[in-house]
Amino acid sequence: MAISDDLSLAQARRVTLAAQGFTDPPPGGPVTMRHLRRVLGRVGLLQIDSVNVLQRAHYLPMYSRLGPYPTELLDRASARRPRTLFEYWGHEASLIPVELQPALRWRMAEAHTSAWGGMRRIAQEQPGLVAWVRDEVRARGPLTAAEIEHDAPRETGNWGWNWSVVKRALEWLFWSGEVTAAGRNSAFARLYDLPERVLPAAVVDAPTPPVEDAHRQLVEISARALGVAAEPELRDYFRLPVAGARRAIAELAEAGTLRPVRVEGWNRPAYLHADARLPRRVRASTLVSPFDPVVWERARAERLFGFTYRIEIYVPAPRRLHGYYVLPFLHGDRFAGRVDLKADRRAGVLRVPAAWREPHADEAETAHALAAELRRLAGWLGLTEVAPPERGDLAPALTAALAAAHDAEPVPSVATGPAAGGV
Repeated sequence: MAISDDLSLAQARRVTLAAQGFTDPPPGGPVTMRHLRRVLGRVGLLQIDSVNVLQRAHYLPMYSRLGPYPTELLDRASARRPRTLFEYWGHEASLIPVELQPALRWRMAEAHTSAWGGMRRIAQEQPGLVAWVRDEVRARGPLTAAEIEHDAPRETGNWGWNWSVVKRALEWLFWSGEVTAAGRNSAFARLYDLPERVLPAAVVDAPTPPVEDAHRQLVEISARALGVAAEPELRDYFRLPVAGARRAIAELAEAGTLRPVRVEGWNRPAYLHADARLPRRVRASTLVSPFDPVVWERARAERLFGFTYRIEIYVPAPRRLHGYYVLPFLHGDRFAGRVDLKADRRAGVLRVPAAWREPHADEAETAHALAAELRRLAGWLGLTEVAPPERGDLAPALTAALAAAHDAEPVPSVATGPAAGGV
């Protein structure tokens, strides 16, 4: 369907969800690396987060777009040869296609001005420590920070080396690109090693593009992944500097890769990617991670979906509105609800501390669809039961829907690989 210069909100939502892969046909059989690459081509990168109450954040975007899949596929892509993903600062800590490593070297080169203060101080004040840590990685990698910290000299001259400064030195080397992550261990700690021992030789040997070219490449990827977006969202996707992003947007618009458009209710210019599609409808019905690209930029989620969303992990429990680890529920082209979830692996139960319905959503339809999705998620996580929700305005209807579904058929056993998460 041709896309005009004036988009309604419903059209902008459909463009966005198509760009993010929510309208792609589901796998017709077992999920393979080809499906994983297709999703990566849509979203551009996967955010990493340490919270483990349900499932590691980087596994969930694949589930949301493909359904139950073997998580070892993603492990293989990010930790085994031939490696297709590497870990670096993209949108926060992220898994990023290896071919983008040269486009992020400008960030590595700016570590002395852009890295966090603690890292910069270590590099400036304790270069001997940084050099020692680099040599340890070269001689013994891949290894974790703890393995280096235990061997670090505690006092050398006036430096007073200790575990925390060794970790900061490693993080400085990681930010500056002098070391990279070879993977994660079972405790989800980074395994540090030299880039030439982790990345494909073709990537290591690739020339470093001019910073303007790198910014343009990253903005183009962001625009393709978002479909239609305003400047702040195009900039936020890879956390680009304002001036560099603006210049890249202008150049891409001049080249015809981006087209200025107007979106209903938006008070700022929007840009449509040349390859964006406008499907007639969206049939998605899936939970998405709090760290999914479709909800990264909270102002965008509110402006586009009418969905006000905040992560309340660090909010004191008595002050939380919706819960600790709340996943939005995408149904059609809108978010119909949200659920606080916890994988209780000892009991084999997916616990639902709270379930909430969005004001526009039909209660019975939302409860029925969400019950089916919770059972699918539980099966993927290797859990055998979904507990009734404990609170929330959708709790009564969802409890009834879950009971009816359970009476018809127990939770299917569809676990397809190590879930690497839960409690």
